[in-house]
Amino acid sequence: QVQLVESGGGLVQPGGSLRLSCAASGIIFSLYAMGWYRQAPGQQRELVARITRTGSTIYADSEQGRFTISRDNAKNTVYLQMNSLKPEDTAVYVCNAHFSKEYWGQGTQVTVSS
Repeated sequence: QVQLVESGGGLVQPGGSLRLSCAASGIIFSLYAMGWYRQAPGQQRELVARITRTGSTIYADSEQGRFTISRDNAKNTVYLQMNSLKPEDTAVYVCNAHFSKEYWGQGTQVTVSS
């Protein structure tokens, strides 16, 4: 059974930082491209960042320079370091794994507010 379990979300003030983690099980993690998406209320799910199995990364324009995606294949975990957070970053952040199939986690809430 494939599981993607996110953690690290919470309430943070504008300008603050959070580090999200997504622990994967049930897949050969090193084969999968991993991504972080987010969905704010009333909005469509959007890509935040993605990392290939070889470590290449892509970011949405609004996150470039503020967010960093990384992976630890030994721990079957992908991370999203988020700095300089803004209220518009408030959303549910969801982990994605993609290779021959695609899997999604349940998400973790990030709220940026003073």
